[in-house]
Amino acid sequence: MQVDINYAKGALTLDLDDSYEVTVIGKRPMPVLADPKQAINDAIDNPTGSGPTLDDLSAPGKTACILICDITRPVPNGLFLPILIRRLLDRGVAADDITVLVATGLHRPNEGAELIELVGSQWVMDTVRVENHFARDDAAHTDLGKTPTRGTAVRIDSRFVTADIRIATGLVEPHFMAGYSGGRKVIAPGVAHAETITTFHNAEFMENPNAINCNLAGNPLHEEQLEIVKKVGGALALNTVIDEERRLSFVTFGEIIESHGQAVNFVKNYTEVTVPRLYKTVVTSAAGYPLDKTYYQTVKGMVGAMDILEPGGNLIIASACEEGIGSAEFAESQKRLVALGADGFLAEIQKKTRADIDEWQTEMQLKPMRIGTIHLYTDGLSAAEQALTGVEIVSSVEQAVAKSVAETGDRAIAVIPEGPYVIPSYLAQAKAG
Repeated sequence: MQVDINYAKGALTLDLDDSYEVTVIGKRPMPVLADPKQAINDAIDNPTGSGPTLDDLSAPGKTACILICDITRPVPNGLFLPILIRRLLDRGVAADDITVLVATGLHRPNEGAELIELVGSQWVMDTVRVENHFARDDAAHTDLGKTPTRGTAVRIDSRFVTADIRIATGLVEPHFMAGYSGGRKVIAPGVAHAETITTFHNAEFMENPNAINCNLAGNPLHEEQLEIVKKVGGALALNTVIDEERRLSFVTFGEIIESHGQAVNFVKNYTEVTVPRLYKTVVTSAAGYPLDKTYYQTVKGMVGAMDILEPGGNLIIASACEEGIGSAEFAESQKRLVALGADGFLAEIQKKTRADIDEWQTEMQLKPMRIGTIHLYTDGLSAAEQALTGVEIVSSVEQAVAKSVAETGDRAIAVIPEGPYVIPSYLAQAKAG
């Protein structure tokens, strides 16, 4: 049996033994918008929430800041940015007063050809300012005090805070710690200062049982993000949902919290999938390009699949990792994991009120490691980088599957081609149903 899983800019074709009992787990079939540009215009014309509309806010002399996700997300920026910007221009907002700001969080900036690819429109690049957020630039942020519940210092990029018109844009998909991406997450961590990001990514947040995929209820990251939105003074948001072929399936525009909630309510019907059993062998991906450019992002695929992995089983993940391990800070965190072991690493970070940069990704890797053995197939990591992963490196997905079947005696295999964009879970009642 042949199964394609997302890998780099294409697919990795797996030749699996016909005697295996293969269950391919994907999104439920999603609708595709016949006229995406018209759908975006309709969403802007019919915004969610009771606050001011884009037309209400737009006028000569006003400034606008539009946030977009960085290169790690396949957001259809080229579809909606020209529409948003033309709307602003038509209402009298000067091109010089419009900034498209890449919400990098603590990731590296997107520049050159990569920035053009990210924006998806040369007209946008030529018409307005397109700039990156730099989380460690102290002078570039406005101090908005602390969140009332947990006391997180709120420091947000001043270009966004001071804009008359604040618009966050993004892709709503499962997120392994914040529940779902998009909306409020594009503000924090998207354009937050390093102090803010490292505070609400410490072990107290990460180890909370509600800080998981597809859950907003009682999720401390989500709750903190909502408080940060209030500190900023609110914003508008354009949230999108795409199908497996990355075609626009849903778009909503309006008040940031309400529009995000609408998108979550739509996408969860397709991305949250229940299965009637656990599997001793689970094969998944890191979603392909652009998410699988680094090992850092690959952790999301491991976490996304872990809820259907039988304790003691084997989780096999394929990720191109063409840019290597990730940031220097993440590499240092992985070194500590390898040196201290999972228990030692967790004990060390639980003492901190602020996480070291990117160590939260190492912490998230501990979660699937507690359940079973992780195996990584990649052609993008050097030998030195492979040693930092803390997982077993395999030269062939098929061979890893065959070895797992032989060891466990179970020929049932789950394959998740889209990786962390689909979140399967085991429910006892699924079997009964």
